Amino acid sequence: MNDGILRGIRVIDVCSGIAGSAAALQLSEAGAEVLKVELPAGNLQRGEPLFAVLNRGKLSVTLDLDKPDSLDSLLAGADVLIHEFTPAKAASLGLDDATLGQGFPRLVVSAIGGWPQRHELANELSRETLVLARLGLLDEQPGHRAGPVFVRMPYANWLACWLCVVGVMARLIARDRDGRGGPAHTSLAQAALVPMTMHWTRAETPTPVFAKGLDKHIPIPLHRCSDGRWVHVHYSPDKAPWMAAAFAQLGAAEVARLNGLWPPSHVAPNFGANRAVFATRTAQDWVEHLWANDVAGQIAAPFGAIYFDEQAKLNGYVVAVDDPLLGRTLQPGPSYCVEPPAHVRGPLRAPGADNHCLADRVPVATVRQEPPVDPQLPPLHGLKVLDLGAYLAGPFACMMLADLGAEVIKVEAPTGDAMRRLERTFSGTQRGKRGVALKLGDPQTLPLVEALVQWADVVHHNMRLPAARKLKVDYSSLKALNPSLLYCHVSAYGPHGPRADWPGFDQLMQASCGWETAQGGEGNPPQWLRFGVGDFFAGLSSLYALLLGLYQRNRSGEGQMVSSSLLGATLLTMSEAVALDDGSISEVDVLDSEQTGVSAEHRLYRCLDGWIAVAAFEPAEIENFHVTVGATPTAYFTARTQAQALADLQAANVPADIVREAQLDPFLDDPAHAAAGLHAHYPHAVYGNLQQIGGFWDFGDLPLSLNRAPPSLGQHSREVLNALGFTDEQLQPLADAGLLKL
Repeated sequence: MNDGILRGIRVIDVCSGIAGSAAALQLSEAGAEVLKVELPAGNLQRGEPLFAVLNRGKLSVTLDLDKPDSLDSLLAGADVLIHEFTPAKAASLGLDDATLGQGFPRLVVSAIGGWPQRHELANELSRETLVLARLGLLDEQPGHRAGPVFVRMPYANWLACWLCVVGVMARLIARDRDGRGGPAHTSLAQAALVPMTMHWTRAETPTPVFAKGLDKHIPIPLHRCSDGRWVHVHYSPDKAPWMAAAFAQLGAAEVARLNGLWPPSHVAPNFGANRAVFATRTAQDWVEHLWANDVAGQIAAPFGAIYFDEQAKLNGYVVAVDDPLLGRTLQPGPSYCVEPPAHVRGPLRAPGADNHCLADRVPVATVRQEPPVDPQLPPLHGLKVLDLGAYLAGPFACMMLADLGAEVIKVEAPTGDAMRRLERTFSGTQRGKRGVALKLGDPQTLPLVEALVQWADVVHHNMRLPAARKLKVDYSSLKALNPSLLYCHVSAYGPHGPRADWPGFDQLMQASCGWETAQGGEGNPPQWLRFGVGDFFAGLSSLYALLLGLYQRNRSGEGQMVSSSLLGATLLTMSEAVALDDGSISEVDVLDSEQTGVSAEHRLYRCLDGWIAVAAFEPAEIENFHVTVGATPTAYFTARTQAQALADLQAANVPADIVREAQLDPFLDDPAHAAAGLHAHYPHAVYGNLQQIGGFWDFGDLPLSLNRAPPSLGQHSREVLNALGFTDEQLQPLADAGLLKL
């Protein structure tokens, strides 16, 4: 029996890539009925672990999509269609927005292309490496050598998965309001740009700190231990007793000398000395010592080792699935918590096993408010959100709620969110919010906090729960004030198990899930993926959980606590590998030691004047590539300019593109990006005109809300609190006492 939140919702999945297939999986495991559409000729990906994971539990039907109206019988009874076709291909199949809107007005459609629907590149082939190359993001990742490097994790596909399901849920919620469906599109390019909100922004009057940003060459605290393994520590380990004792023994002069061997690091002021001390003990000894002293750290593990981690299993982030081809496996499970809970719906089904579903698809009735409101409002217009988070994952999720039209109030201490010291990074997760600066947990500010909670529909944060309880902003405390409240929490390691309340950061999840080892390249030290993907995976997965909770509340009238975690969201990205019954991990592509790629046909090549990326996947593309470049591809490219090589490859129908470098300003100056909605502009209280990365969805007739700059500290305290009934005479004493910034 299916009692998931999305019970009664029917989804048609016409996808072959990670993004769309993974999005449909999320909807399936939240209770939707998902029909996977496959071609009658079969799918070469069947039998691979990734296909088995992303399509488990879905019904399977086979259809020839090139036949006119082939999908009509399914779409007539469907609520959601997810596809990865370009606009031109979709139009040729009768799946363009206009045709679908006329024939199936209640259908929610999410197309995940390589580029936004309104971009001049919208009809280009959707290959992640080529999108990253063209945007210049391969140049944003540091490597063990100079120049752009290949990014091993397909992070844009995974972020696009979450953008897709968030967009679908927002559109379903808007459908309850408006009585009709419509587009909820996103793209690999928009997904790839999600982490760049931290970096790609410009200000008319920047402060020195804002102008500096974060250099990609800042040393990352990944330290080699005496047993050859590496430990990633986040923030300074200097107060850990072993480190403090070692510093005392070394003496201040030697500590300074060791630090001088490395560039300064904003996360580790004694980076060089830390590196020398970590080399004196084993990795396991170090992490146990760090954990015992509340210092966040993880061993950079082999890819797949996390499947046997106790914490991952206790939270359901690892599940056992009996696959018909692979046997008994351990796979990534649902990465968030809601009620009713998400759950695995079963293993991969045989192709065409559910062709009987091609008939009798009857639409399902949905809630509709009367009278319907103006359909030109953003999807989440009217939703009130209280953002109590800090750093990245929590604030980013709330920024996305603001983009979708919610009214968001950010509450931070009068001294400011800890991330404010990294001004450009901070600004990249705060637009669309009004800012209130007050001290939580003080009896004198309690009436203000209570009023904010009673105002809100949603409270969202990523502080550790013991801290939330101490500050009296835990779920039980706030539910007493607002029984219908939706309370969303992002943790590091999940809500259950011995590490439930431990500190954790994106870097540590990349380490524990094996991505740092994978990104390092064969035989090299591990390397952090600079894009901070774990924070964004967790933030977007929490947003999906929150919208599921909102969808449920709109039907039951009851609030609930929902949650996600860095560990769960990052572990999901390991779906390309599973643990087999003999304890081994299925094979995955390995990045070469030069960090250029995983095969001759999918890698970066150095030309006379820069780099070019090749992403040839289909048999004909691979054959054409080798015919074009001959027996020694490296020699072919080193003898040609980028333009010459690209012209040859394009003439042979080999997918390739130039790897662009230093693209912050070119991206923000590009009129094609602006026309596609990838730029946002607004006046800022400190920085003057602020330009940032724009929207992450295209809802067609429903606008996004991209018109409010990130708040300066306490910018809206008086405005917000006055509106809640507090007078200036009540607020000024709190400001004088340092409990409130007006």
